[in-house]
Amino acid sequence: MIKRTVYAREIERKLKANPIVAILGPRQAGKTTLARAIAKGQLHHFFDLEDPVSAARLAHPQSALEPLRGLVVIDEIQRQPELFALLRVLADRRPQPATFLILGSASPGLVRGVSESLAGRVAFVDLTGFDLSEVRPGAFRKLWWRGGFPRSFLAASDQDSAAWRQDFIRTFLERDIPQLGLTVPATTLRRFWSMIAHFHGQVWNAADFARSLGASEPTARRYLDILASAFMVRQLPPWFENLGKRQVKAPKIYVRDSGLLHALLALGDFAALEGHPRLGVSWEGFALEQVLRHTGDRDAYFWATYAGAELDLLVTLRGKRYGFEFKYGDAP
Repeated sequence: MIKRTVYAREIERKLKANPIVAILGPRQAGKTTLARAIAKGQLHHFFDLEDPVSAARLAHPQSALEPLRGLVVIDEIQRQPELFALLRVLADRRPQPATFLILGSASPGLVRGVSESLAGRVAFVDLTGFDLSEVRPGAFRKLWWRGGFPRSFLAASDQDSAAWRQDFIRTFLERDIPQLGLTVPATTLRRFWSMIAHFHGQVWNAADFARSLGASEPTARRYLDILASAFMVRQLPPWFENLGKRQVKAPKIYVRDSGLLHALLALGDFAALEGHPRLGVSWEGFALEQVLRHTGDRDAYFWATYAGAELDLLVTLRGKRYGFEFKYGDAP
């Protein structure tokens, strides 16, 4: 068990200032465990919308939620998006008898109504898997190889970790995507996700993906947006100004979790990764995610020109620009 004190403090601070706090992040990233730790020791009520008993308790949501006091936690709220309109009403009560901690495995853009219904009432916390600040510094190779999902990183062996990641991919495609109301065949999305793994760290080219899928460019773009909205893929936008040079204006694409990347590439062990042609871009994606955990990704870009000049990551902090270049080698 690794305590996630930085996230816990941020959530507790935002709960004091907002009637609703939403913890967003991929499935199995530790949202439920963190929410239970925050709720422990105070008056709270917990609803898990994947649990039939909790779902039944919320069959009539207004009568179930309106009398409650203290902290109300609603897990996997994207499964019942009609709750957002009710939460808006409950959040506007004065005085506020309850605060709400809602957990979701999809971005606000994918869950219909959250942005409009709760605007001005909700604070967001993006929760990812473990990062280097949460594990001991000497474990960076293990974190890189297994990824940051708690069950993958904390597995008893590399074999158990790999098995968990394969099961996660299958469950995500066959169960989680349909639950979001998306009708995409699991085999098609698995193939597309594997293609992204092989293009990890490269500039998005919709025409190439569409040809490989035998689909249209808008369809390929839709698949990319689905995986990005479910926190599986990162689209790093380009930064460009009028510099008198032809600059790249399409995003770079990354599999956000390095462990899932290695599973999608069918790598059996770390030795296989070290001999793989995608070694360098695997490290780039891993290092990029570690930097973004600390800088945030609101103002994060890459920069490149068609002449070959490139910067892997450009972030703006307090009005200043910082550039990062990622290389895997003894003497970069």
